[in-house]
Amino acid sequence: MYPKELLDLTGGLLREVLKLDAPADSIVSYFFRKNKALGQRERHALAETAYAVLRQKLLYQHLAQSGHGPMDRRLTLLAWQGLPHVLKMGATVDELAWLDRIAKIDRSTLPDKLRHNLPDWIANRLRDQFGKDEEGTAQFWALIDTMSAGAPLDLRVNAVKAKREAVLAALAEAGIEATVTPFSPWGIRIDGKPPLQKLPLYTGGDVEVQDEGSQLLALLTGAKRGEMVVDFCAGAGGKTLALGGMMRNTGRLYAFDVSGHRLEALKPRLARSGLSNVYSTQIAHERDERIKRLSGKIDRVLVDAPCSGLGTLRRNPDLKWRQSPKAIDELQVKQQAILASAQRLLKPGGRLVYATCSLLTDENEQIAAAFSEQFPDLVPVNARQVLEQAGVERAGELTTPLGHLRLWPNRHATDGFYAAAWEKKA
Repeated sequence: MYPKELLDLTGGLLREVLKLDAPADSIVSYFFRKNKALGQRERHALAETAYAVLRQKLLYQHLAQSGHGPMDRRLTLLAWQGLPHVLKMGATVDELAWLDRIAKIDRSTLPDKLRHNLPDWIANRLRDQFGKDEEGTAQFWALIDTMSAGAPLDLRVNAVKAKREAVLAALAEAGIEATVTPFSPWGIRIDGKPPLQKLPLYTGGDVEVQDEGSQLLALLTGAKRGEMVVDFCAGAGGKTLALGGMMRNTGRLYAFDVSGHRLEALKPRLARSGLSNVYSTQIAHERDERIKRLSGKIDRVLVDAPCSGLGTLRRNPDLKWRQSPKAIDELQVKQQAILASAQRLLKPGGRLVYATCSLLTDENEQIAAAFSEQFPDLVPVNARQVLEQAGVERAGELTTPLGHLRLWPNRHATDGFYAAAWEKKA
């Protein structure tokens, strides 16, 4: 495709994405379905441009004011500055001169809002969490730098079918550079986005795409052979599959979710995994009768709660523009209700893990503290000790003084995750 055509097409995608009325990934997927003739390289360029603009929306909209022509074209050209071989063929002489002037701006002199590209309410809460001193300010900007870039591709080796060393060798044979993740004993990290879907490793279920932080959440449950385990908010089942591998395909693993659509996405992944101990069930709400029947019978419960998702901004930059303080308040109510219902499943000695992919204390430490106060018969579990027992090296780098798991993209190269765990008194 000629660069001019690609530029025009990208502008059309940007107009749809910037409406912010639906998740960006679903809009991009729908756009590709409407434009089936696009090749892999064009799809990659379109998607990366859209996500680059979402990451830097405030900055690019500010810089675009000094240009001419349709706004979506100006935004596209700003995002394309990192692709000069495409840019020079698609832009006019005047546009190239404008972009050259833009490139000479010292961005460190711009207002903070244009540098961090966050809504004020998110920026203010994060600044308060880190602290306003020099160290806290440095941590805030380190987080911003990391969130402004894309995320690596992490894989989880399916322990039921393969070993990490063999998977690394197979990837090397396929010409894909990969390394072990620094913390998860199952994890493999790949830079870039090679087409894994056609590799025997993927189609045969030896690996699943899963962020290292998500793998650590599963490890925190301590799930074992022959146990009864519940993934309370299973979604598309990434953690369900990890739990099934920990259980070595024994016992019973229940995958609950209110969304039948998300559970449908688990089916092909489950078939590849080779697991036969998973029972996926759509529930109406956290108090569903099917949950009541399991009351007091479960060894491990993972509550990967509905949350703002702000820990995944490297992958989903539109979330920061689509969330609001009101939405956080509503999520807190839901998180507390789900936790209160999930704890009823535990048998004496059973373990409950509460997790989010949020950066905000509102959805994390505050929820855990309120839960501990409400249910004093549940004893907090030290995440560091659990992870060390699971073979996680440097587990102390991942946990807080309260014994909670806290993962930061800028510190741990994972998505932003939080988890707290409790065990029911025997």
